[in-house]
Amino acid sequence: MARKSYTTEFKREAASLVLDSGYPVSEACEAMGVGATAMRRWVQQLREEREGITPPAGRKALTPEQQRIQELETRLRKVEREKDILKKATALLMSDTLRNGE
Repeated sequence: MARKSYTTEFKREAASLVLDSGYPVSEACEAMGVGATAMRRWVQQLREEREGITPPAGRKALTPEQQRIQELETRLRKVEREKDILKKATALLMSDTLRNGE
């Protein structure tokens, strides 16, 4: 059986039923047509994100703010990798120049 996939907007709305509208998890599950395990995970994640905790790598953020943080962290890692490559290339070029006496 294929695993269902839900959009981040759907997950955020489902978790909001519990956190913001006061629905019990069981009623929110029934209303949204999802299992209790998934709902509890989304509620916990949304609660943590609202407290400023960014989800671990591999788990897509639910709130726009945390999505932006994840995007910026990804860009930062890319820039740091590029910087390391440039640093190594510069060191290699400098060692070649010194060896050749230029």
